[in-house]
Parts: sequence; structure tokens; C-alpha cells
Amino acid sequence: MLIGEVVELSGVSARMLRHYEARGLLPTTRRLSSGYREYSDADLRRIFHIESLRTLGMSLEQVRSALDDPDSDLGEVVDQLIGETGRRLRRDSELLERLRSVKSTGVGDTDSVLGVTALLTALRSTDPGRRQLSALSVAPPVPVPQLVRSALREEDPNVAGALSWAVLQAGDAALAEVGRGLHSRDAAVRLRALRILVQSPGSTPELRVALADSDPAVSHLAALELGRRGEEQAVGILLGMIPAGHRDVEAAEALALHPQWEAAVIQQIAAELGNRTGPDPARARLTQALAEFPGAGELLESLTADDNRRVRLTARSILDSRAPGRRPRG
Repeated sequence: MLIGEVVELSGVSARMLRHYEARGLLPTTRRLSSGYREYSDADLRRIFHIESLRTLGMSLEQVRSALDDPDSDLGEVVDQLIGETGRRLRRDSELLERLRSVKSTGVGDTDSVLGVTALLTALRSTDPGRRQLSALSVAPPVPVPQLVRSALREEDPNVAGALSWAVLQAGDAALAEVGRGLHSRDAAVRLRALRILVQSPGSTPELRVALADSDPAVSHLAALELGRRGEEQAVGILLGMIPAGHRDVEAAEALALHPQWEAAVIQQIAAELGNRTGPDPARARLTQALAEFPGAGELLESLTADDNRRVRLTARSILDSRAPGRRPRG
């Protein structure tokens, strides 16, 4: 076959075929009397093999070693390429994220671009102090996506606090970005997003979403804040937190903020106490929660005769604190 036929069959340019030959990947082809190169079927098969291996990202040297050494470990080469490709993709992803962040600020002049770039670099620093300082010094134009991503992945509590402040200062666009963090597969990210949102008075719709979260830390934080805001749909979860001992004191305090809930809450606590018997520690927590409700006196009086010693003592202590002159019974 002449070079034109090989080009048509393989899709490899004549220039690249000559390059392969010069690099030793193809044997030197025989020339006809007319001076044209002649390729054999074996040459064509080797060209196909070369192109197949190159699609895996192999260098020409790796391709030649693989084809010329039948004992070469191609699997090891592939593992190496997987590692190199993964690192390259991470670098490219970071670059793309940085470019989009700069673009989102709308800056165009050199000084502004350099300023935003310096901020992005500082937010990704391995030094918590530098990250915290950069968060506290955020000023317009703010790279909102990167700022929010930094806040949602930050593990240091001091830096997280500074980043939360910066996000809140960035306005509605930043809070909307944080809201998307509630749909992350990572519960830690969802919790960080919620910790920012509870600081925003306008975040009630997002808190309602978090109320149904599968992670108790997320749903309980949402319930506490919704309860403080008077959202009745949080009552059931708050009541469940008390016997479970999950931020039970805060849950009782949130429930007690709204007098319109008091009668129903006391009734629910009484029912829960009746459903639990013996030394169950949840009964003492439920009794302690009654301290937050002025109208729970009658129920507390009945509990001073309870079989559970901790329940009796807790009920008596609450009643005594309400009437300093009262003498404890029995």
C-alpha cells in the first residue's frame, strides 16, 4: 500500500506517519523505484495499535515500549496514566472554578482581577489564620461561588465563623448559593450550610427543607430555629428531641417561647411520660422540660408521687423553685 491508501484507511496524516517512522515506532518502509513508500499489512496493523494506545494518553515512548516488549506490564502503565489524568483533571477543575469565580465578580481591569485572585488563593491556604483573615477582609467585588464553597468545606470553627460572616455580608446571591448546599450528599456540608442560614431571618423556606433531613444534627438544628420563629411544623421534632436527649434543654426552651403551644405540649409530654415506665432516663428529661411551662403545675404535682426517684426529685425541685417558701414533701 502506498502512503495515500494508509492515510485513508487509518486516518493518520502522512506527516504523522513519517514522524512515527523517525521516532522508531514504525519500521523504515521500503521505497518503490518511483520513490514512494510502500506499507505492508503488518505496518497498517501496527499503526492501528499505535493509535489505540495513544487514545489512552500514552506517550510515544510508552507506546513503543508496549509494542516492542511483549513482557512489558501494560497494566502498570495504565495505572500510572490513571493517576496522572486524575491529577490533571483536579488541576483543570480548580482552574475552571477559579476562572468562573473571577468572571462572576464582573471585574475586568488588571488590578481588580489580581485582587480577586489573591483572595481566592488566600481562601484556599493551608493556614487557618490566613483563611480567617481573608474571610474577614472580603470586600466587593466578592467571588460568591468560591466564597460559599470555602464556607461549606471549612472545618476549623474559627475560620467557619469568619466565612459565615463574609457570606452573610455578600447578600442574597450568596445565601441562595448556600441554600443549594442543603442538597449535598455530604451531611457535614448540609450542616455547615444550615449553620449559615439560621443566621438569616429570611431563610425560613430553606429551614423547612432541612427539617426533613435524614441526618439528626441537621433536622434538629432546623427544628430549633423554626421553633424559635414560631413555625408549628417543628413542634413534633422538638418534642421528640426531649426524651431522646438531643439538645433537649434547647428544644424545651424553643417550645416554651410560644404560649399558644403550651397546652398541647404539656399534654404530649404527659402522654409520653405515661408511655414510659420504670427507670427510663427519658422520663426525667421530660419532667425537667416541664420547668419551662408555667401551666404544668398540676402535672408536676402528680409526678412528685412517681415511682421513679429522679422524676419525683425533679418535679419537686421545679415546684420548689416556683414557690421558695414551699417545704418539700416526703
